[in-house]
Amino acid sequence: MTPLELSRPIKLRQLPGNTVQVEADEAERAALSRRFELAQVSHLRADIVLERDGDTVLAKGQMHAKFVQLCVVSGEEFPVTVSEPIALKFVDAATTRAGLAEDTEDLEIELDANDLDVVEYSGDAFDLGEAIAQSLGLAIDPYAEGPNADEARKAAGILAEGEQDGPMAEMLAALKKG
Repeated sequence: MTPLELSRPIKLRQLPGNTVQVEADEAERAALSRRFELAQVSHLRADIVLERDGDTVLAKGQMHAKFVQLCVVSGEEFPVTVSEPIALKFVDAATTRAGLAEDTEDLEIELDANDLDVVEYSGDAFDLGEAIAQSLGLAIDPYAEGPNADEARKAAGILAEGEQDGPMAEMLAALKKG
């Protein structure tokens, strides 16, 4: 099994009573850059408050990251800054599986904006660092455009919507008017 890039195991019996800070060091940031195919991760920190309720742990806080990614249009590198709330629920995998009904094929679950992302753990600890790394991965826009994307499109001869010529463009324009 490949070692995790940002591992911060937290033992349930030793849950800290105050805010936990997870900050990636230089080697961890380099590994996260490779994992998420970024040019660079220059900063990653999360300040998390943990609350235990039996075998469940609620983790809430804020993640701050600075990284460099490639523009999907021009291929140029550009800096990105992210500051996002973190809201996770760590649940014991054994307890979760034991509580599920055998026939869950037709089970429909509705989530609202207040529902937390659920992360299963096994044993007596969970990995807060890996959860932060996954949160970073979700915060990265896979179709991000850099500041020179429009110039790159023009240089490549790619027209913006509404700038096309020809009979199909005329039909589309007529449909939009009607």
